[in-house]
Amino acid sequence: MKEIVISPITRIEGHAKVTIFLNDDSSVRDARFEVVDFRGFEKFSEGRPFYEMPSITARACGICPVSHLVASAQACDDIVGVTVPRTVELLRRLMHMGQLIQSHALNFFHLSAPDFLLGMDYDPERRNVFGLIEKMPDVARQGIRLRKFGQEIIENVAGKKIHSSEWVVPGGAKWPLTKERADYLLSNLPEAQDTALKTIKLFKDWLASCTEEMETYGDFPSYYLGLVTPNGGLEQYRGKIRVVDSDGKIVADMIDPYQYSEYIGEAVEPWSYMKFPYYKPLGYPDGMYRVGPLARLNVCSHCGTPLADEELKEFKKLGKNGVVQSSFHYHYARLIEALFCIETAKDILEDPDVLSERVCTRTRPIKSEGIGVAEAPRGTLIHHYKVDPQGIVKSVNMIIATEHNNLAFNKAVTQVAKKYVEAEKLQEGMLNRVESVVRSFDPCLSCATHMVGQMPLELRLVDSHGKLIDRQIR
Repeated sequence: MKEIVISPITRIEGHAKVTIFLNDDSSVRDARFEVVDFRGFEKFSEGRPFYEMPSITARACGICPVSHLVASAQACDDIVGVTVPRTVELLRRLMHMGQLIQSHALNFFHLSAPDFLLGMDYDPERRNVFGLIEKMPDVARQGIRLRKFGQEIIENVAGKKIHSSEWVVPGGAKWPLTKERADYLLSNLPEAQDTALKTIKLFKDWLASCTEEMETYGDFPSYYLGLVTPNGGLEQYRGKIRVVDSDGKIVADMIDPYQYSEYIGEAVEPWSYMKFPYYKPLGYPDGMYRVGPLARLNVCSHCGTPLADEELKEFKKLGKNGVVQSSFHYHYARLIEALFCIETAKDILEDPDVLSERVCTRTRPIKSEGIGVAEAPRGTLIHHYKVDPQGIVKSVNMIIATEHNNLAFNKAVTQVAKKYVEAEKLQEGMLNRVESVVRSFDPCLSCATHMVGQMPLELRLVDSHGKLIDRQIR
C-alpha cells in the first residue's frame, strides 16, 4: 500500500504528521492524523500536593496555560469544598476571556490567515505571518494588537502573561485587581472591539470565494459537545455539558462535570500518542464528536452579549437547524467568540465587585477527589484529581480540549486528501490543504500529549503494497 507522509504539519502548536494511504490506482484510500509527542503529565503529577496542580498543569502549554489554571483551580476548590468569593469568579473569568482572545487572535492572524488571505498555493517560504505583514500590513498589525490586548488582560489580573500560576490558589486568588489596572484595560477595549468587528467583516467578505473549501474542509455530520449556561447560553468558564447531534437535537443536557465519565470514553490507538475520546452511548469509533468554537456555537442557543448575538444569528444560517458542520467555519466561530470575550470583559470590568479585596478563603482538603471543567480555546478541558487524606495526589485524568477532536481530525484529513491529493502529480499546495484543515481546528498537541524531546512532523505517502513513495519532514 502506497503512502504519502506530511511531516511535520506546520503552523500548529506541537508535533504531528499525516500519513495518506493510497489504492493501487494511486487514489487516496484513507488518511491518519498521527501525534508523535509523548504524554506524561498525568503520571508525574502523582505524589505531588494537590495545591501544586495549577502550577504544574499550566506548564503543559505556553499558548493556553490559563485554561489549565482555571480547570485545575476548580478541581482544587472542589477538593477543599469551597465556593470562592464572587470577586474571584469574576477575575478568573476575566483572565480566561483574555486567554481566549489572545489564542483566537494567534490562530486566525498568525497561523491560518496566510492560507486564505495569501492563498493555499502561495510560496511556502512566504506563506506565513511575515508574508502577511508584507502583503497586508494593516491586517497583520490588527492581529498583533488584538493578541497583545488579550495577553494584557491576563497580565493585569494575574501578574504575568504566561504561566501566571502564582496568582491562583485553591479557594481563591493571592491578590485583587486594582482600579488603575482595570481602567487601563477598559481604555483599550474599544480598539479591541473595533478590530474584532473589522476582522469578522473581512472574513465574511472573503467567504464568497471559498465555497469549495467550505464543502470539503471537514464538512461531515458529527455530534458536538460543550458547556452551556443554565438557560442554554454560551459558557466558557463554568457550566454544564451539553451534547447535540448533527440535526441540532439535544441528546444529553445539563451534565454535571462529575458525570463526565458516564458520557465520555477514552480509547487509544497504537499509531498515536493522543487519546481518542468518544461519546459512550454510541461507542468507539461511532461516537465521534467535535468541541471548540464551532461546537460551542452549535450547542448554545445564544451568546448573551449584543454584538456576538447578532453574529451568532448570521453564523447559524450557514447550517441546517442552526448546526454548522464544516470545520472550515471554526475560523468564523473563533472570531465571534473573540468578540463575545471582549464584550464580556467589559461587563466584568464594569462590575463593582471586580475590585473587591475579598479574594481568598482559608482551606484544607475535605474530599478525596475534585473535578474542574472549562472551555479552553480549543474545546472542553477536564481535570480530575484523586487525593489521599493529606492532600497528596494519587491519580490524575486530564482530557485535553484537542483530544476530543481526534476522531474528527482523522475524518477531516481523509476528506481533504481525497479531494485534493493527486499522487501522480503531487504538488506542495495539495499537501498544504491537508495541513490547513488541521489548522482550522487549532490543535494544541504539546498540551494534548506533553512532548518529550524534539519530534518533527512527518508526512509519508505509501502505496497499496506498503511501499513508501514519498516522504517529507519539516
